[in-house]
Formats: sequence, C-alpha cells, structure tokens
Amino acid sequence: MMELLRVTVLLSLKVITMQSSSEYMSSGVKYKKLAVPKDKDRQCFKLRQGIDKKIVIYVQQTTNKELAIERCFGLLLSPGKDVRNSDMHLLDLESMGKSSDGKSYVITGSWNPKSPHFQVVNEETPKDKVLFMTTAVDLVITEVQEPVRFLLETKVRVCSPNERLFWPFSKRSTTENFFLKLKQIKQKERKNNTDTLYEVVCLESESERERRKTTASPSIRLPQSGSQSSMIPSPPEDDEEEDNDEPLLSGSGDVSKECAEKILETWGELLSKWHLNLSVRPKQLSSLVRSGVPEALRGEVWQLLAGCHNNDHLVEKYRILITKESPQDSAITRDINRTFPAHDYFKDTGGDGQDSLYKICKAYSVYDEEIGYCQGQSFLAAVLLLHMPEEQAFSVLVKIMFDYGLRELFKQNFEDLHCKFYQLERLMQEYIPDLYNHFLDISLEAHMYASQWFLTLFTAKFPLYMVFHIIDLLLCEGISVIFNVALGLLKTSKDDLLLTDFEGALKFFRVQLPKRYRSEENAKKLMELACSMKIGQKKLKKYEKEYHTMREQQAQQEDPIERFERENRRLQEANMRLEQENDDLAHELVTSKIALRKDLDNAEEKADALNKELLMTKQKLIDAEEEKRRLEEESAQLKEMCRRELDKAESEIKKNSSIIGDYKQICSQLSERLEKQQTANKVEIEKIRQKVDDCERCREFFNKEGRVKGISSAKEVLDEDTDEEKEILKNQLREMELELAQTKLQLVEAECKIQDLEHHLGLALNEVQAAKKTWFNRTLSSIKTATGVQGKETC
Repeated sequence: MMELLRVTVLLSLKVITMQSSSEYMSSGVKYKKLAVPKDKDRQCFKLRQGIDKKIVIYVQQTTNKELAIERCFGLLLSPGKDVRNSDMHLLDLESMGKSSDGKSYVITGSWNPKSPHFQVVNEETPKDKVLFMTTAVDLVITEVQEPVRFLLETKVRVCSPNERLFWPFSKRSTTENFFLKLKQIKQKERKNNTDTLYEVVCLESESERERRKTTASPSIRLPQSGSQSSMIPSPPEDDEEEDNDEPLLSGSGDVSKECAEKILETWGELLSKWHLNLSVRPKQLSSLVRSGVPEALRGEVWQLLAGCHNNDHLVEKYRILITKESPQDSAITRDINRTFPAHDYFKDTGGDGQDSLYKICKAYSVYDEEIGYCQGQSFLAAVLLLHMPEEQAFSVLVKIMFDYGLRELFKQNFEDLHCKFYQLERLMQEYIPDLYNHFLDISLEAHMYASQWFLTLFTAKFPLYMVFHIIDLLLCEGISVIFNVALGLLKTSKDDLLLTDFEGALKFFRVQLPKRYRSEENAKKLMELACSMKIGQKKLKKYEKEYHTMREQQAQQEDPIERFERENRRLQEANMRLEQENDDLAHELVTSKIALRKDLDNAEEKADALNKELLMTKQKLIDAEEEKRRLEEESAQLKEMCRRELDKAESEIKKNSSIIGDYKQICSQLSERLEKQQTANKVEIEKIRQKVDDCERCREFFNKEGRVKGISSAKEVLDEDTDEEKEILKNQLREMELELAQTKLQLVEAECKIQDLEHHLGLALNEVQAAKKTWFNRTLSSIKTATGVQGKETC
C-alpha cells in the first residue's frame, strides 16, 4: 500500500532582454495530493502513519519563451517550513522525463517515512497540533545558468494507519503562484558560448508577495456601527485570485467524505433511534444539522428529513412519468449542458449524469403541470442526484417543491418571490442599515442580485460544500433559512459592497462573492454566522403582511397608466437581468465548450497513443507467436533426436546384455569343467594315496598327511635297501612328483582362464557404461545447445 502525492508546476515567466525590461508574469504552481484526503484546513493534508509515499511532480511551462527542461537535479523533502537548504533531504528518484503527451516534464520520487530524517512526519499528530512539510524540486533548464529550485510548503496531519478516511468526490489542488524573472546575460559575460544565456533575477511565490504587501500596508477596515457590529466577522480571505471577470462555474468545489469517528458514532446512534419512529424527529437532530450532515450520510438523512422514507408511490409514478413526453423538452435539453459544467459527473454530454438529470427534470415537468419546468430547477435536481438514485432524488425534489413551498415562488407572476425580496430588504434595514441605505443610494434592488438565491437555493453559483450545507438546513428548518444565508452573505461582504457603485455591486455578486467561499473554512464560518441569526417566523409574517398591504394600497392609489408603466419598467429590468443571465450562461457554455474541446483533443491524443501501443502490441504478439512456433519446431526436433538416441542406447544395452549372457554361460561352463578336473584330480590323488598306503615300504616315506618324510629318514631307509629297490622307489617318486606337477599346472591354467574371463567381463561392463555415458553426454549437450540458441534469440 502506498500513498501518492502529486505536485503540478505550471511555469509562466517573463524575460528581461538587454535592450529593455518588462514586468513579471505569474506562474501557477498547483500542489495536489492524490489518494491523500484533505483535512478541514484548506492547506492541510492527512497522511497515514508508517505507509510509504510516492511524490509525482509535473512541470509544464504555460506562457512566454519556451525553455526546455534538461533534467531534474534533485527532489527534496523536509519537515517544517522556512527550512534551510542544508535541512532538505534528497529523495530517491524513480523516473524523470517527458509525459506521454510531451507537454509536461514528470519527476517521480519515493519517500520512506520510516527514515530518521522524516520521523517527525511519521508520528501521529495530536489534535491540537499541525505540522508543516516543505517539498523542493531543482530543475536544470536549458539556457539558464544555474538550477532553479521551487519550494512548496503545506500543512500535514499524520493519522493512525487504522483510522478510517473518506475520499473526496474529486481531486483538489492547493494553488501557489510563483513570479519568475530572468535576465539575459550580455555578450561579453558569456564564456565561449554564442547561445543565449539567462540568469535568475527573482523567484518569489504569491504567498510571500502577499505577506510582504500586508506587512508594508495593512488593509484598513471600516468601523462597524450599531449593536450588531460585534457579530460581523472579518471578510473571508480569498484562497485564489478574484480580480478576474470570470464567474465561478456551477458545480465547483470538492466535498470530502472524511468525518471524525466521534461525529459518525453520534449520527449512527441518532439514526438508529430515528428509524424506530420515523414520524418523530429526534431532539438533538437540529443541533447536529446546524453543524452539517456528514457527506457520507447526506443521502439517507435528506430523505428522512424530507419524509421520503415511505414514498413508493412517487417512485412508481416516476417510472411512468419518464416514459411521457414533456412540452418543455427543448428548454430542459438546453439547460442540462449548463448545469454543473465543472463537475465530472455532469460535464460529459450524453453521460450518465446528464441523462439522469434530464429524466428527473422531464418527469417533474409532467408531474407538476401548473409550474412545469422552471429555469434553475436543474441545479437543485443535480445536487440531489449527487447523493441518491434517480427515483429518490425525484421524490425529494417533489417534497421540496410542494411541502417546503418552493413552487409558490414561481406562481402568479412570481408574486411570492417579490414578497421574499421585500422581506429581505426589510431584514437588511433592521440588521444592516448602512448597507440598506447604500443600496437605496445606488438604486440596487433585491431582485437584481437575490433572484437565484431564492429560485435555485444558492445551487447555481456557489461552491458545493456551501450548497450542501444550505440544503441540510433547508430540509431541517424550512425555506426561511434562505434569509439567514442571504443576510450572512451581505454582512460578510458589507465593507466591499459599501465601496461599489451599481455596476460594481452587480459584478461583485456575480463574480467575486461566490469565489470567496471556495474555501471550506470560509464557507463554514458563513454557515455558523447564518445559524447564529434569529429570524422569527412572526417577523417574516409581519413583513409579508406589510407587503400585501402595500401592494393593495398601490393598486388602489396608483393610476392604471403609472401602474402599467411601473410594471413595464419591472419587466424591462427583469428582461435585462435575464439577458445578463443569458449572457453569463452563454459565456459558461462557450467556456465549457472550450474545456470540452481541450478534453476531446487530449482524449484523441491519448486514443492515438493507445492505438500506436495497440499496433505495437499486436506486432509483438505476432512475433511472440512466430517465436512460439519456432520453439515448438525445435522442441519437436529435440524430442525426435532424444527418441533416436534412446533407441540407440536401448539397442546397445540389448547387445551388451547378450554379451553378458554369453560371458555368464562361458563362466558357468568353465566352472563346471574346473570342478570336474578338480574332482578327477582328487580321485587320482586318492588312488595314489591308496597305493602308497597299501605298500609297506612306501608307507614309510609318507606321513599320515600324505607328505614325504624328511631326507634323513629317506636316506636311512635307502641305505638299508638294496640298490634295486632304491631305483624302483626313485622312479615311482619321480612319477608321482611328475603327476603332482601336472596337476598343479592344470590348476594354474584353470586360474589363468578364470582371470582372463574376469578381465573380458570387466571390459564388457566398461564398454556398456561408456556407451551409456556417451549417449547421456550427447543428449545433454544437444539440450544445452538448443537451450543456448533459444536464449540468445530471445534476448
């Protein structure tokens, strides 16, 4: 298991030439951690303890003269912030080079958290403490004298490896802008090099520049007046630039599913009790909803709050409604592409998100024939679709429109909506009188900026984290929550709005205000302020009664011509507002088309790359099949050769077996002949011995064992006998000695034959073993040769 941290560096620069100088251009540096959840702090990331990390850095130059990156000089990491160069520790580089599309330079490094240098960021962080971590990358850039180092600081929290983390819907990035200034070196400063060289004049991050500006000239806040001044928080700091005219695309912002274990346990106990009696809301439900419903539980909680836990008839009704035709099909189709273009689930034309959204809007337009489809309705339906299936989303939408009174805003020529505008202005007059008077001075009315707040429940422009929290409160406390949020927005933005004119105020509401709440921390502060406001129903009823009384008096006193003129002006203003919204939507559409075109181009490039890879893979497959066929042929040849060698060895073994049989037969015959000869010799010896025993004289020459007695004894006997007897005895003795010598000679010859036969048998056995060894060596060498050839060809 490995956690992945990704850093994207988008480099934009300006070059000072020898003739003239020009200002900086900012370079966007995005610091993203994929598969690493974000903590509540915008700049804080959670890391698991004891798990290896991989850091991937993408470097891409976006503007000005292209300077090629030769290589990465080093990827470094260190705990803490404002660290010295000597405190940075070099990471192990795994790879570096161009990306597949050739637009980026990619550096990949591995980080072992168990290293002693990183022990600080591998120990579980206490709840009241936040750690800092600094990442650096040194790049060797063509035509720049020295390596350029980019430093990125971020907060981290180290959690237990067993802690459960919820992953966000999409990846978030923390943006850090760098200002890089290069100066061209003069000709005389170059050393034997005619190419253009640059040196780094300045490299400064956006955060450093802002801190320097803040220290040099701190912002001046206007004093607050009235008893409510202590309740108004300081304006939220922007987490990104707001000085451009591009409005925030709907569906922007990420919402993390991460939630503290204690909060999940509290919600689990509450839901268990609630399911026992769904008709009665638990007592602590309201306080928990004010803090925000955990993202992982919103689908279930929203259905319970809306009372859709037992609405099978609406589910069945929905399945029938989607099969019917809607008279407002063209308007629905036109708005679908404009709904949440910044969200991955809805940005693909014809994708699952847009298909489900179209079916819900179409089904409601058929279900509610009086209201039908209203512009902006798709945003609310999209928010519900992000948390539940189509059928349940349709059921909750019906409940919000009917039970919470949202459909009343669209009836009777938006009469109830204008009543809401009057109530908001009266609340402003009570809670924010100076801003109310300023709006009167510049002729800015509530319907010019608050229409979408009421008609879409803030879902059309604001980031999703804030939108989801508003829906939490709406389903729990009713539609009056819109006034709390609206007053919170006006209070936190009062200082900026007091400095604007009519056009500036409209632009602020359209562009800057939604961007301020991309930060989860800013949105949370706003919702805390909204929940702290006590706006009683009696007060709203009083303002509503005032509005209707005022309308009746105007109708009685006003001249019909003046009334028609006023109505005409109102319609013209509404028309202008709608045209402005149409322009905004058209701009969003163009922006979305451009983004989609880029995505399509990237997809086509990837498709081309994949096609090339597919062709290469097919060719490799063909080569592999050819190699397989060749190896099969060689294997068959080897098997045939082994079979032949085996047959030859078997024939040699059979031949040697016949030789051994002959040898054994000869040995047996020799043994028989030897035994016969020995038996005959024994019989002959026995006869001679019998003759000697029968002769009295001869008996004296032999002892009991049949051996000749001593010479002295023989001489004494010979002296006593006559010469004739001596001669006879000598002759007999010579004959006996001759027979004995012949017997010994035959015995020696028999032994020689036996040795000769044993020698021939040994030679035969050696020949058999040599034949076996020779066959085995030839077979083994053939296998080695075939294997060696195959290995070379494979290499």
